[in-house]
Amino acid sequence: MTKILLSLHVLAAIVAIGPVTVAASMFPPAARRAAAAGGEGPDPSALGTVALLHRICRVYAGIGLTVPLFGFATGAAMGVLGSGWLVTSIALTAAAAGVLAAFVLPRQEEVLGQLKGEQAFDHRHTVQLAMFTGVFNLLWATVTVLMIVRPGSTTGA
Repeated sequence: MTKILLSLHVLAAIVAIGPVTVAASMFPPAARRAAAAGGEGPDPSALGTVALLHRICRVYAGIGLTVPLFGFATGAAMGVLGSGWLVTSIALTAAAAGVLAAFVLPRQEEVLGQLKGEQAFDHRHTVQLAMFTGVFNLLWATVTVLMIVRPGSTTGA
């Protein structure tokens, strides 16, 4: 059962978190290109790309909730829920989810609104968004390393 849960956890992480990290990273430069593309407004296809990237982030963030669910089940099956590496991974996962929910997704919506003409486009918002996206990605990279290395683990290498 542990191998099945671990497989589901890893697959959920790849399928759900991967698209969010890629789409979120692509969003700021795509938004800047869309803003620079039009004299009377952004090119409709460039705006469509930005809207699609935001939708991917929103949808896969929801699907990404399965990652910690399978993670908790796997940790319980392995008897490692109290391990330092896992507790740290859980805290970093919560921080990544917080950054995504509080900073990345709302700023993407704001930039998308600016591109649609709801307010003036401000390049600084894409810079801030890129920074928060980088923090989000760094947190996930750290969790990934902790899941592989498992410092202090007695469950094998």
